[in-house]
Amino acid sequence: MCSHHKINYLEFPSWDITKTKAFFSAIFDWLFTDYDPEYTAFANAGIDGGFFLSEQASATDNGGALVVFFSDSLEQTQDAIEAAGGEVIKSIFSFPGGRRFHFADPNGNEYAVWSKQ
Repeated sequence: MCSHHKINYLEFPSWDITKTKAFFSAIFDWLFTDYDPEYTAFANAGIDGGFFLSEQASATDNGGALVVFFSDSLEQTQDAIEAAGGEVIKSIFSFPGGRRFHFADPNGNEYAVWSKQ
């Protein structure tokens, strides 16, 4: 459903769309629709979006926005990310209200996962 002035769609860079689809499908059960070899859209993520072919990566160090996932089991999600080829770039740490870690997908894009205490 589209709502006036609300975030409706997100797009991320990817230098390997095939690896991107395999990674997010395996861990988060995302569904993909290819529109051409340089673009794929995702669904089943809480918000729809897509990946576009690019040699760039999004990370907080270079000013990129941080997308944060929620997990009922932080350690299990971390294990799944590492098994699927992701890299933990900030180990689990506590913050007021919970714990989280940051990871890079196979393209180097940075994300975080948090869980309640």
